[in-house]
Parts: sequence; C-alpha cells; structure tokens
Amino acid sequence: MKRSRLDDMIMKLEGIDNLGRREIEELQFRKLNELLHREHERGGFYSGLPRKLDSLEELSALPFTTAEDLQQHSGRMLLCSQNEVQRVITDRTSGTTGHPKRLFYTREDLEHTVLLFMAGLGEFIYRGSKTMICMPFSGPYGLGELIAEAVERLGAEALRIGPFLTYSEYEEVIRREQPDTFVGMPVQLLSILRFCKKGSLQRALVSGDACPETVMAQCESLLGTKLFPHYGSREMALGGAVTCPAHRGMHLRENHVIAEIIDERGKVLPDGQYGELVITTIGMAAQPLIRYRTGDFTRILADPCPCGSKVIRLDQVRRKEEDEIPVIEDLDNILFGFPEVVDYYAGYEPSGLHLELLIRKECQEEVICQMVREKYRDLNVTINARQCTGEFRSLYKAKRSVERPITSEEMV
Repeated sequence: MKRSRLDDMIMKLEGIDNLGRREIEELQFRKLNELLHREHERGGFYSGLPRKLDSLEELSALPFTTAEDLQQHSGRMLLCSQNEVQRVITDRTSGTTGHPKRLFYTREDLEHTVLLFMAGLGEFIYRGSKTMICMPFSGPYGLGELIAEAVERLGAEALRIGPFLTYSEYEEVIRREQPDTFVGMPVQLLSILRFCKKGSLQRALVSGDACPETVMAQCESLLGTKLFPHYGSREMALGGAVTCPAHRGMHLRENHVIAEIIDERGKVLPDGQYGELVITTIGMAAQPLIRYRTGDFTRILADPCPCGSKVIRLDQVRRKEEDEIPVIEDLDNILFGFPEVVDYYAGYEPSGLHLELLIRKECQEEVICQMVREKYRDLNVTINARQCTGEFRSLYKAKRSVERPITSEEMV
C-alpha cells in the first residue's frame, strides 16, 4: 500500500528525505524551542515559560492553555505584526463569558492548510474530476475557499455549493453537474444521500463534526465506498489530520502540531487510551498555542498504519460531553438507525427533550420515541415527524443548538 501523501508533504516542506519517528521528534523539538525563543523575543503570552527545553518530554511539564486564556489574551498570543495577518476568525459561540476568541492566520498559515487539504484530497480525487463542496463559504481564506483552492490545484473542478441549499437544489446540482466527490459534514451527507440518492457521487470527505458509527456505516453503505474523515479546528488554522487509503485513523500534520492525550487530572496518557486532545501548534506563524486544551476527545492509535507512515494517527474525535445536554452522537446513532429518518433537530429543556424529525415516508414514531426514552429515562420525550420534501433544508446545523425548539419556518 502506498504511504500517506501527508508524508510527502511534510518531507517537502521541511526539506528532509526520511520521516521516521526519530526525524519527526527531532523536528518537533527544534520547532518547539524556536517557538519558546520567539515568545521571549516578543514578550508574548508564553514569555514566562522556559526559554529552552532540554527534551521534547519536558513539554508535558508546561501549563495548559485554555479557551478562557484564548478569549482573554488573543492579542498577546499574536507573534507577528498586524499587517502580516491575512485572516481573523472571531468565535462568538463559546459557552464561557467574556471576550470572544479570536484566531489569527498569516498567508503562510493558510498556505500550509491548503497543502494539508491537497494531501488529504489527493488520496482520492483526480485531475478532471468534480468535487461538490458543501462547507461554508465565508469570503476569502474561509474554509470553503481553502478546500476549493486545494481541489483546483489538484487539477479537479471545485463546485462551490455551500451548506444552505434545499434538498431539491442539492438534487439538481447532482443531476446537472454530475459530481463524483462530496466534501461536507457527515450528517449532511447522509441526509442528501437518503433524500437525493447517490446519483454520480462515488467518494466523500467528511469533516467539521463528529461522525458516529451509525452515520458512517449508513453513508458508506449508500455510497458503496469508505469515507475519508478529516479533523481540524480553528486553533490549527482549520486543518489538522487526514485519512490515508488504509482508512485506519487520521494522520496528524506533526510538523505543525504536537498532540498529547490527557486524562481528567491532566496526566498524559499512553497511546491507545482515550482522553482529551491537547495541541501545541509549533508550525503556526501568527498565533501558536502551547498545550491548548481542545475539549475534543480521542486517542492516538498505537498500532502501526498499514500504509507504512510513522506519522501518528488520531481515532474518531468527539466533543466533550456537557452534563446538561443529551449527547448528540447518541441521538445520531439511535435516530439514523431508522432508514426513514432524513434529518432531525433536538430541542432540550430541563423538563424534556423535543425531537423534530424529517422523514421520507411513514415511520414508526412510537418505536423511535421508545428507544429515545429508554436512553434518557429522566426526560419527557416528545416527537414531531414531518414528511420531508424538496423544499426543506438540512437541520444538521440547527440540531447542534439545543437551546430551544426549532420553528416550522426555520425548517424550510
């Protein structure tokens, strides 16, 4: 099996001829000390840390950076001049109070993200193919634009579709444009496959959200091929890890990111054990972070990848569970186990859980309700099922906001 294209990208960027664990760790150690030196030179947020470490293992002794730190000190974390900043993302969705998080990227940061996307997409798209991009397009250097840039550099055609079309509009795009590849969120893909059918689609890259087992299995069954899950976050300049043809986890761009997995007490766990992902972004020019707690839970796979790459792999990633909110991934696994369910929305209050379902035809609402009730015995569960028509839009975004029931107007 051919080695991950990510290896080739890293070796070319770093000017090295081999990428074993020794070379990767030497590269990370050098870049980490260069970052600490930059912090001291600029008097940055991390200038109170040691100027130099004697080994990569000493990283685990440094303090964590939290989302609250990023909210309060985004400006102090900037290690380049303002005129070098190419894009700023302001995150106003955080559950914590205070200032919103601000993430800064230079042109170099964004170029590295495009190269990462090329490495991931290049595993399965080819010159002359068509890729249907259903990620948000938010202006220059946004996620959709960076993916489209990567697709086009690979010689394929990028269809800039976005995530907000109706099912009829998606159906028309597939019929008219005949795309062979889908890029978007996993639940969105499943909804489109269930309502619009597969059509010309043959492959899919899914990212931007957790991909529960039921959703992945259903998508792969309808497509007839394995999915290529990718992982990224704003703190990593929108790209982090990509899937190789072995489909055994997601290879992390270790020349730019050092990953640790920690337990509830903050202790670093060995490979193979699940915990919270902590990242040190040694390759970011604008706003590198040291030991940032992502709130994402995963593990570093311990067994070697069949592709032969020595770059570490992350397993499926999920968000940290919030005590007051039913776990969306559990609802995904329950509800999408019914082939009739196209999509759903979950409105949660302390007194109960209300589900709005979009269904293809008559389905057993009481059976669904009973399964949810058994999972959440302490909640009063109500369900309203609607026949899905082409005028509806996917609820994959709305259902993640579980603060209030969705209105009928918002579903169309």
